[in-house]
Amino acid sequence: MEDWTPPQFDTSRPPTLENTLNLAEDVHYPQNFARIAKWCPDGSAFLSQCENRSFQLQPFDTSSFMSIEPIRTFPQPAPIVDFTWYPTASAQNLATFCFVASVRECPVKLLDASDGRLRASYPIVDHRERFIAPQSLAFNLSAQKLYCGFEDAIEVFDVATPGEGIRLSTTPSKKSKDGLKGIISALAFCPSYDSDVFAAGSLNTNRSNIGLFSESQGQFPMMFCGGGMNSAVMQLQFNPMQPHFLYASYRRDKRIFCWDIRTNVDQPFKIFSPTISGEDIGGEGLLQESSNQKHRFDIDVGGKWLAVGRQDGVVHMYDISEAQDPDATDENQEPTVTSSSLVFPAHDADSSRRLNWGCYFSSIVAQLLSTSGSRVFDSASDSESESEEEDDTSVEYRKKRYPRARDSSLKLWKF
Repeated sequence: MEDWTPPQFDTSRPPTLENTLNLAEDVHYPQNFARIAKWCPDGSAFLSQCENRSFQLQPFDTSSFMSIEPIRTFPQPAPIVDFTWYPTASAQNLATFCFVASVRECPVKLLDASDGRLRASYPIVDHRERFIAPQSLAFNLSAQKLYCGFEDAIEVFDVATPGEGIRLSTTPSKKSKDGLKGIISALAFCPSYDSDVFAAGSLNTNRSNIGLFSESQGQFPMMFCGGGMNSAVMQLQFNPMQPHFLYASYRRDKRIFCWDIRTNVDQPFKIFSPTISGEDIGGEGLLQESSNQKHRFDIDVGGKWLAVGRQDGVVHMYDISEAQDPDATDENQEPTVTSSSLVFPAHDADSSRRLNWGCYFSSIVAQLLSTSGSRVFDSASDSESESEEEDDTSVEYRKKRYPRARDSSLKLWKF
């Protein structure tokens, strides 16, 4: 048996555009775009969460990365909040080819990725007997438990037993200042099999809004990651090859923060920034995004590269492979600021409202998927419609003010 080696990404030059993809046409929502896209763990397809309240699955021939089947569309009854693949999902094993989805005012759904049928449901109910759609979803390492984050709590379900779960309150009470307060917006499990630690991030805007928990030691945080931003946590992810490194992104901030959870979590170990200028690092202006949207980052399976898409349509890639001896870490040492190793334009930047939603590494080949899209009410088109003849159709159009999508594309980049 040959030894497996992770894909190698050559960042000495920009990647080449392998393919530009479009979503399946929707006549009822022509301005559709992908909000989030995630690769299936076996790399055979990716799943997009779309603006028109649907999932779209794009299968691929992994040797050529060309579409081998029509796009499969799975409509949902309400807006989609979040989704995640089953950890061992594979198109070669239909029993595992599934994902869980959080849909507003619905139980959490386990959906078949082949045809979109419902396999199981996991309800979260509030004190008014209404369904809660969690803001974040994550499987534990054994894939036996599903963790769902919402306001001041995490609901834990046995995947094999649909029905009610066990609620873990992240704070003793709503009035208490202890624990992790606010909506749990991000969850991530440490990929080390001798650890049951997971991280949870909150929309609460304080500098200790990331907590480290243990599956076996109770519902309250063991410790907090400090020194971040006074802003909501958007995403958390551990390094797959160096599981002691935890990465986080914050709302309206261009930087990615990294903590070494073996040593000092009171301040970040590293900060990955588009610039290392001291003036920019100390200021708030140039390091802030102008929108509240999530900008997804991803880490390749080899644990060497971190990629993130920005609002201006540009992709930044950072080298995160540098190891650190825990005995040599100075707890009082200031975080190291690291700049981009590679920057390349991925999507059009014809508007200050451009939103590049995210970047996602393939797990089997040196490919990067970038997604872009924005929901914009075009004032120019509105004024043009007002100058037209005022029939019933134009009046109805002006009342609804349909949004327009800008560069709603998905692109595959080859390194």
